[in-house]
Amino acid sequence: MFTDRDESGGVRVKVVAEVSLVPVGTKETGVSQYVAEAIRVLHQESEKGDLFYTVGAMATTIEGPIDRVWGAIRAMQEAIFRAGAQRVITTLRIDDRRDKEESIDRKVRAVEKKGVPIERRSR
Repeated sequence: MFTDRDESGGVRVKVVAEVSLVPVGTKETGVSQYVAEAIRVLHQESEKGDLFYTVGAMATTIEGPIDRVWGAIRAMQEAIFRAGAQRVITTLRIDDRRDKEESIDRKVRAVEKKGVPIERRSR
């Protein structure tokens, strides 16, 4: 079983999570300003160490100790409320793997090693 230890020897479980936060109750249909506030807070949390993230078109992937991921997602929700949303719908998926260390990069590279392109972007 893979485990990570914190400074005091306690077990830290590292996860990869995908979160989508949707502001509801805004006056406009565009929500990028609310998402930007959430990502700003996530970035601040990541600068404390041990959190990594990738922003996608429809969701954000976060890697780190499970307690830090939970805290970062909660902070992201609060940032959207502070930006003026009246409601936030949060969809969360967590890959909590205990047999070996998991990371965003490892998951992407595992698919890439199968010989398929991992992205094709519009111009």
